[in-house]
Amino acid sequence: MSVQDIFYMFQALEQAKRAKKNGEIPIGAILVHQGQVIARAHNIREKTGDPTAHAEIVVLREAGTRLGSWRLENATLYVTVEPCLMCAGALIQSRIARVVYGCRDPKAGALTSLYEVAHDTRLNHQFLVEEGLLEEQCRKLMKDFFKERRDEKNE
Repeated sequence: MSVQDIFYMFQALEQAKRAKKNGEIPIGAILVHQGQVIARAHNIREKTGDPTAHAEIVVLREAGTRLGSWRLENATLYVTVEPCLMCAGALIQSRIARVVYGCRDPKAGALTSLYEVAHDTRLNHQFLVEEGLLEEQCRKLMKDFFKERRDEKNE
């Protein structure tokens, strides 16, 4: 992974922190196409009441609108947490080239943890997956969020 990858993942972490401030699960995403950030997003499920409003889905929608196409063939998604099955499906449908994520999601991760959807040759598209970029920061943000939630419930 490159210095550019680190730069973009820090931006995804900033999006995740925004989500946390808004009471959302702290996951952030950045979509880069031809060396430019095309879209930024974080989880907004609580805000919108939309169960599909994961950071990855929101960023794909925004990128498609900005580029005028659902095909994101030369794009890279940077996301703080391993995408779930729904998001992995959307990534396949978008024809994304590459996904770089921070930490694994052992309960819902669909790129490495529970499934390896990105490499399934039965599907019509595969993409490159790189994991572990700024892993500790991404994991800590998630752990702290859920610890704070548990502490609030116990008060």
